[in-house]
Amino acid sequence: MAEMFLRLIALTLCVLFIGFIVPGITVNGFFGAFLAACLIAFINTFIKPVLLFLTLPVNILTLGISILFINALLFMFVAKIVPQIQIENFISAFIGALLLSVLSVGISIL
Repeated sequence: MAEMFLRLIALTLCVLFIGFIVPGITVNGFFGAFLAACLIAFINTFIKPVLLFLTLPVNILTLGISILFINALLFMFVAKIVPQIQIENFISAFIGALLLSVLSVGISIL
């Protein structure tokens, strides 16, 4: 339980970092980032595997590049639900989702 909470806090800090670094993404406060981190964790656990299965033929044809676009769309979806996060355009969402993926892998390694 403590490990899951630490991962959630680390993901929250990653969301705050992304809001600070990526132009076009605004994160207002720790609570908004925490809500986004909870929603991202839920989506990555339950919804993303279904989407990856449904888009498997496209993923095979594009050699997995379409997963990056799915991540960006899911990141934009989170921003639509959580009012403390604003994303201006798809490019910002794409860069933010890519950075979030890299940071999440780093967190998992630690």
